[in-house]
Amino acid sequence: MAPHHVEVEAITDTTGVPLPDPLTAPMPINDIRGRRKKDEKSTWGVAAPANSERFKSYSHSHKPKAKRWDHYISNESKSRKGNSLKNAAKYLGKPGLISLGGGLPSSEYFPFDSLDLTMPSVGKFSEQETKEEGVKVHVGKHDLAEDKSIFDIATAFNYGQGHGAAQLLRWVTEHTELIHDPPYADWACHMTIGSTSALEMSLRIFTQPGDYILSEDYTFATAIETAAPMGVKVAGVKMDDQGLLPESLDDVLTNWDSAARGGARKPFVLYTVPSGQNPTGATQGAERRREIYKVAQKHDLYIFEDEPYYFLQMEPYGGPDAATPEPPASHAEFLKELVPSLLSMDVDGRVLRMDSFSKVVSPGSRVGWITGAQQVVERYSKHADVSTQGPSGMSQLILFKLLDEHWGHPGYIDWLIHIRKEYTHRRDVMLRACDQFLPKDVVSWKPPMAGMFHWLQIDWRKHPHASTKSLTELEDEIFMLIIDHGALVMKGSWFYAEPDAAHDTMFFRATFAAAPADKIQEAIHRLGDAIRQSFKLKD
Repeated sequence: MAPHHVEVEAITDTTGVPLPDPLTAPMPINDIRGRRKKDEKSTWGVAAPANSERFKSYSHSHKPKAKRWDHYISNESKSRKGNSLKNAAKYLGKPGLISLGGGLPSSEYFPFDSLDLTMPSVGKFSEQETKEEGVKVHVGKHDLAEDKSIFDIATAFNYGQGHGAAQLLRWVTEHTELIHDPPYADWACHMTIGSTSALEMSLRIFTQPGDYILSEDYTFATAIETAAPMGVKVAGVKMDDQGLLPESLDDVLTNWDSAARGGARKPFVLYTVPSGQNPTGATQGAERRREIYKVAQKHDLYIFEDEPYYFLQMEPYGGPDAATPEPPASHAEFLKELVPSLLSMDVDGRVLRMDSFSKVVSPGSRVGWITGAQQVVERYSKHADVSTQGPSGMSQLILFKLLDEHWGHPGYIDWLIHIRKEYTHRRDVMLRACDQFLPKDVVSWKPPMAGMFHWLQIDWRKHPHASTKSLTELEDEIFMLIIDHGALVMKGSWFYAEPDAAHDTMFFRATFAAAPADKIQEAIHRLGDAIRQSFKLKD
């Protein structure tokens, strides 16, 4: 299924035809800049208020509005009034206004005059190419006042709004519109300081102590650890090769036993990582996502769609003797091959999507964004304005220079195609090493279709000590032996959605993101040696 509103064929016929409505016509990726509305300079000023609605490239008024979620929003979130001081920032754009109001330090006291950055040219993304042929990008302190740019040091390095700088909010709004085109009218984006923070704040919007949320049986360990101090537990949903099973989700909800769960009410929040799931590497296909969404509608679930690996979707693994698949030949082909997101299917406004630059640009940027119904995004904004505030202005400025002024939307897609190719190669290196070095009579796996993780199942019942030691004891013993052999993988037990429940399967998680090809091969070789030694297998 191709993303909505992406025109992939040029029109060459010069025959006279009626011109389409410029606000609703399909949006060629190269035309995004041309569709931008003209804005006053005050739009880009210090702490300038902004919202996604002003940055959408075409009208969405023909779509239905999202459902209301008042019945799920927590008392904590309802009580948040936002930051009254930030509300005054809307007056800063008034011509001739002399502000003695907000505590915005004068930029003359910022000890930075300029930044000089070297960025990859489109299509020349390697470290060596960037070093030799990279583009030099200069950022001045007063570029906005001097009409050299709409974003500069004086603006970015000052206080900002919780939603992030208008300059970068415009870019992520356009990107979301291009890739997902949510099928309801009142969707909005809001900047975050990364998806872990976004999850913590979203849980506070929807849950209260004693609640359960739903997630895959094996899930992102930090998600569990984020929820636990709030008094929120996770109920696991069974998985297969495509991740979360809709029939298991339906079964858990249909047969929810509040008494057995300590009096907890039936869950109404689902946390899921649909693409390259952490830790299993599983990816939900398009039909699987539609089935999950139907179950969500049946039980009125609200979905947290955590998608840091969305653009790391890969071609199927062809086996140890097959060449690494060629990357998509065009932007249109790349976008068409992406599994449609839950956000793109969300006719109700019941999905809060979490995007991040961490896995495709830089984790240290601590910049991401959420997309959801305006009502929920407003609740999030009230919280951000009195807690995290916006992402680092320094990070936002650098990302804006890279993504908007340098690459633009087409260049970013080229970068994503490059990153996909690189991760596909790394995955294939690891899978070939597993075929070569791991004992298949006790280790099995499925090739991941996205992300950066490889999930290895260990048949621990074949271990010589299986009759005298528990799964947990053997897992720890094998883990420490792997360390002794000079490799590191993660215990599967660290990812249990329900740590206290009974488990009868042993896994280890390996990543192909952290080491170069030769090191990946050597680490898998050491892993295989450790497992053979533990199971007393011959080479």
